[in-house]
Amino acid sequence: MSVGSVGMGLLAILSEDEASYGLRLRNEFESRTGGVWPLNVGQVYTTLARLDRDGLVREVATGAEGQRLYEITEAGRAALREWFMQPADSAEPPARDELSMKVVLAARSGIAGQVIQAERKAAVQRLQRYVRLRSDPPGPAGEGRGADLGWMFLLDSLMFQTEATVRWLEACEARLTRIGAAPPSPRHLLADDRSASPISVPERES
Repeated sequence: MSVGSVGMGLLAILSEDEASYGLRLRNEFESRTGGVWPLNVGQVYTTLARLDRDGLVREVATGAEGQRLYEITEAGRAALREWFMQPADSAEPPARDELSMKVVLAARSGIAGQVIQAERKAAVQRLQRYVRLRSDPPGPAGEGRGADLGWMFLLDSLMFQTEATVRWLEACEARLTRIGAAPPSPRHLLADDRSASPISVPERES
């Protein structure tokens, strides 16, 4: 049975709170993830229907405005515990990654250098955006500078992943240069990003 990360996220929220309905679960999910992974209510209710079918949640009541209230079952708690304890990267072969596939398939096309530079510029801009978010996290003021612990975990993950992407793209570009395969490329696209030196991840707070 494959529930998916959205389903497990809903189970995690339900495991902490009383029975809830789709809109409240959507809002709580987006609050905890800083809106990085937006959901629509239709997606939430479709997922809840699958969880109900699989016996992981059950409908317990109908709200004043006709909304369905769900709570997690014991089977749902067991599935959630298993998901938490199972390493996320245990699947083989690894999932297809569009960026890696694009660079791999561009290697013989003659435009690999331009592809790598365009992707690097986008990744650097993304990393800069995460750095700005880290200095101004969402949440109520006065609570750890407004930072929810789960949101900070997520933001750290996004920053580390993006920094790794930038470093990988730089290594690809260096390899192209070493073998003399890099075609003339628009270096001006990255001039501002290189001078800003945005690659370093800010020091974590204790």
